[in-house]
Amino acid sequence: MTEPPVYKKHMLIVVDVLCVVVAALPSAILTLMFSPYQRGVYCDDESIKYPYRRSTISHKTMAVATITSSVVIITTGEAYLVYSKRLHSNSRFNQYLSALYKVVGTFLFGAAVSQSLTDLAKFTIGRPRPNFLEVCNPSVCSGYMLQLNCTGNPRNVTESRLSFYSGHSSFGMYSMLFLALYVQARMQGKWTRLVRPTVQFLLVAFAVYVGYTRVSDYKHHWSDVLVGLMQGSLIAVLNVRYMSDFFKVRSAPRCLQPENAEVEHLEVKPVHNTETQLHKNHYEYTTTA
Repeated sequence: MTEPPVYKKHMLIVVDVLCVVVAALPSAILTLMFSPYQRGVYCDDESIKYPYRRSTISHKTMAVATITSSVVIITTGEAYLVYSKRLHSNSRFNQYLSALYKVVGTFLFGAAVSQSLTDLAKFTIGRPRPNFLEVCNPSVCSGYMLQLNCTGNPRNVTESRLSFYSGHSSFGMYSMLFLALYVQARMQGKWTRLVRPTVQFLLVAFAVYVGYTRVSDYKHHWSDVLVGLMQGSLIAVLNVRYMSDFFKVRSAPRCLQPENAEVEHLEVKPVHNTETQLHKNHYEYTTTA
C-alpha cells in the first residue's frame, strides 16, 4: 500500500512547482505584454540628464555570479551535511536530492516573488532613469512634457523608464543574503568561527557593490538602489524565517546518531533551579522549598 503516499508526494511536488510559476507570472506578464507608465518629465530636470554608460555589472554577469554562488554553496553544503549524517529526510527517495529539492525550491520561490514585486513597481511607477534624456533623445523638449517624441532605440527608451526600483539591487541582495543565512545555519563547527562571517561578508559585499555601480553608471537614482536593497533583504529574511527549515531544531534518528552520542549526553551537566529545587530533610522525606 505504498502507492497512495507516493502519489501524495508527487502531488505536493506539482503544487510546489505551480506556486513558483504563479509567483513568477507577474514579472513574465509585465515584461512580455505591458509597457511602463508614461510619466511626464521636466526637460530641465538635472537628475535625468546624465550620460549613458554601459553597465559595470551587466545582466549576464549578474546571472552568472548569483547562479554560480548559489549552485556551489548549496550543493556543497547539502552534500557535506548528508554525507556526514547531520542532515536527514523522512523521504524514501535519495537523501541528498530530497534535501537539495527543499533548499532550491525555497530559493526559487523567493527569487520569483522578489522579481515580481520589483517589476510591479517598475512598470506601475515608470520613473525615468538618470540617463533618460540622452537615451530618449527627444526631437523637441521644452518645459514640462507629458509625451516625448523619442528618437532613440525604442527598446532602450522603454528600459530607461524602469528606474524605480533597482532590479539588480533587489535580486542581488535577495540572493546573497539568502546564501548568507544559509551559511549561518549550515556551516557549523569550531573551524567556522571566522570562515563563516568571511563568506557572509563577501556575499553581502557583492550585493552592495552591485547597488553602488547602478548609481555610478547612471542606471538608477540612489533611492532606487536603497529601496531595492531593502526589498531584497526583506524577502530573503521572510523566506528563510517562514518557509525554509534552515534553523529548525532537528533530532537525528537512532540509526544516524554517532556512536559517542550517548557519551556526550552523559557528560551534560544537570541544570539546578534554586527556586523550585526539592529539598530533603534528614528523614529523607521530600519537601518543597
